[in-house]
Amino acid sequence: MENEKKGFSMKEYKGIVIALITGICAIISVSIFTGNLVSYKKTSGSGGLTATGSAHCDFESDLIVWRGSFSSEGITAQGAYRSIKKDADLIRQYLIDNGVSEDEMVFSSVTINKRWDYEYNDEGDIIREYLAGYSLGQDVSITSTDIDKIENISRDISGLIESGVNFASEEPEYYYTQLDELKLQLIEEATENAKARIDLMAAGTGATTGELLNANLGVFQITAQNSNTEYSYGGSFDTSSRNKTASITVKLNYSVN
Repeated sequence: MENEKKGFSMKEYKGIVIALITGICAIISVSIFTGNLVSYKKTSGSGGLTATGSAHCDFESDLIVWRGSFSSEGITAQGAYRSIKKDADLIRQYLIDNGVSEDEMVFSSVTINKRWDYEYNDEGDIIREYLAGYSLGQDVSITSTDIDKIENISRDISGLIESGVNFASEEPEYYYTQLDELKLQLIEEATENAKARIDLMAAGTGATTGELLNANLGVFQITAQNSNTEYSYGGSFDTSSRNKTASITVKLNYSVN
């Protein structure tokens, strides 16, 4: 009744109270939301400072793989097999004479294919086919840590050719047996490089770095040394060059204070 005397009805008084409570709640909600937004901007992956660090290293391969293949033909399978076995023995002896040990060479199993000849009519249609003989093939691979030795042999196979062996030589492949250790070293260096860049940016803006929010490891690349080979999205792995360059990137995202 007292409120009604002052010009407010009970209904109007309740409405004013509800409006005041609603306004206070709205202010509290805005304050909480603003605080959370500031916190999010400071700590979320979409904020803070981001930098990509890199590291690279030149190194020399310590393992070489050289492959070759040879073949023979014969009217009969037995004759062709005797011929290719003779060639394999010549190749094995040639390699041994040039300093390759037995445990450095591996001969594959022999493949055999039939050879067919065809007789045609005047219109060019096949009217008869008959077995003309057999073709046999075999591969040999040499794996060694003595790169100079195998390189020299692969460059000069004239002795085999002069022996009558139908030998086809492939380009040597070069590998590095300590690749896992090299990867870990480069990841560490690239991470340090990325963090140094972030610290430099933070210092330039008067801020300090906070906690690590995100880290992404780039692909590992191995290219020929001093080459213009473009990096591949899936990673490059050069095996054609003895001297190589390994590189990797690391992307870091830090919050700022």
